[in-house]
Amino acid sequence: MKRKYIAMLALPLVLTSCKDNEIFEKEMYKNVVALISSSYHNTFQEVVPLTGEEYTGYIAASSGGTDVPASNMVIQLEEDQAALDKYNRALYDADEKLYAKLLPRDKYVIEDYKIQINAGERTGRTMVKLRADGLSPDSTYFISLKATETPGVELNTLKSTILYQIQIRNDYASQATNSLYTMTGAANEIVTAGNKKMFPLAKNTVRLITGTEAFENNLEHINKTSMVLEVDEDKKVTIKPFKDLQIKQLDGDSRYPNTYTLEEIYGRKFHVFLLSYEYTINKKTIHMQEELRMEITN
Repeated sequence: MKRKYIAMLALPLVLTSCKDNEIFEKEMYKNVVALISSSYHNTFQEVVPLTGEEYTGYIAASSGGTDVPASNMVIQLEEDQAALDKYNRALYDADEKLYAKLLPRDKYVIEDYKIQINAGERTGRTMVKLRADGLSPDSTYFISLKATETPGVELNTLKSTILYQIQIRNDYASQATNSLYTMTGAANEIVTAGNKKMFPLAKNTVRLITGTEAFENNLEHINKTSMVLEVDEDKKVTIKPFKDLQIKQLDGDSRYPNTYTLEEIYGRKFHVFLLSYEYTINKKTIHMQEELRMEITN
């Protein structure tokens, strides 16, 4: 009798185990769809070259599960302000001057707000046509989207939104990386050195802090202290004020001839600017001669 009793107790455990395995296998085989993004706030970065021409990017989705889908799976996309609002509150709380922005509607076109994952495949995508010229390197821009429920398709609720970020670059600087140049030279004939970050503005134009001025991340200071370098086809550099700065380009200096060079030394490549100019801030005029150098690592 004792052995029979033990066997009867074991039977429910076997049935429960079989049921758990069945549920587990069902979950493993389910084709749950997710928008492809980073694990951090569901962002995806697209680095767009400033060429004056249209650039094509993609928003993609993937299907999970042990097996590939047996039939086509379609999800619909729609604009979603809520995802961006959540991102801004999480990162910046009430400091609205730091908030990321929606990419202006005249800067992109999504012709088909639909992603199809074909039978037998894992991923699908839809095209985004982008025009990044005119965007500010001081702002963060997103296309904020969410996937909507579609009959026969199960969405991953944690990956059903995407913040598609647009970052700009040109040949000399990128918003996506720390474009930090080493500066050496002289300010009013006093030897000086430091680092300067460049910001892309257009295909052949960058912005940076003038002379030995300190960088501050606010528009008033940027407008007051920043200059623009424009590189022509012959690699001559024209120096201009960004906004409110008083600055004058000084030509005729053989050591600092206002030029850009792509320099190669023992297989290493460098961006090199040789600049001569004078600027006035707070009634003080400074004559600058400087070399800006940054190694190209990619």
